Amino acid sequence: MLTTPTKDELKNAPVSFWSGLAFFVVVCVLFMVVASEIYFSMTKGESVPVSSLVINGNTPYTSKSEIVAALKQSQLNNFFKLDVNQVQQNLEALPWVYAASVRKQWPNEVSVYVMDQKPVAQWNDDFFINEHGVIFQADKTRVTNTLPKLFGPEGSEVVALENYRNFTNLLTYVDVGVSELVLTERYSWQLILADGVSLNLGREDRIQRVQRFMDAYRQIKAFAQDDMQVDYIDLRYDTGMAVGWKPVINELDSQKEQKTNA
Repeated sequence: MLTTPTKDELKNAPVSFWSGLAFFVVVCVLFMVVASEIYFSMTKGESVPVSSLVINGNTPYTSKSEIVAALKQSQLNNFFKLDVNQVQQNLEALPWVYAASVRKQWPNEVSVYVMDQKPVAQWNDDFFINEHGVIFQADKTRVTNTLPKLFGPEGSEVVALENYRNFTNLLTYVDVGVSELVLTERYSWQLILADGVSLNLGREDRIQRVQRFMDAYRQIKAFAQDDMQVDYIDLRYDTGMAVGWKPVINELDSQKEQKTNA
């Protein structure tokens, strides 16, 4: 049942409204002041330092001490001020690191995941090529396995790697490996096989020329003598090939030659 407000109730209504509004404003202001004080107390100085570092990933070439040193370049004395993007940049600046991710976890932990480069070949002696065809420079002594050597003009590393893979896949059918690939300034191709034989492929029809070598490989090996071995095979012909020979150097002769050169 609806009732009509009295004159006193109507007279006191604005006073109650403004009193409630004033109380609400005061509460909001106090909340903001307290929140600001808490924020500034946590972000100033070393109030909340990072006390836990969790390092994960695949790092066969980068040591944990290098990762920790890169982390310490950032502001680890304050969890809230720590810039994870800067930490990531510091980690990815390490020579062997390919990618890194950084995450802060309340209240004082920083977790990082680091992935090293995967070298698949050496490039022009001074660099490596990773599995994505990107060149990088890093300490060679940390690579214990033998990598193929690729040589070529600046900017040709992707083409060189792609052709190396194609040649390698082809030559597996005759159980022959490739130890070196050379791409000259004129884009002429040369392969050094695992047994030391040099294949001159020229600029054109290189896949067809490798296949021609494969077809004649066993016959060429059959012509080898005890004291002679294949030195090079020149495939820069429309048909056929030229084969060069060299004397076989046994281990004793090799030792004598080394002593003479010394």
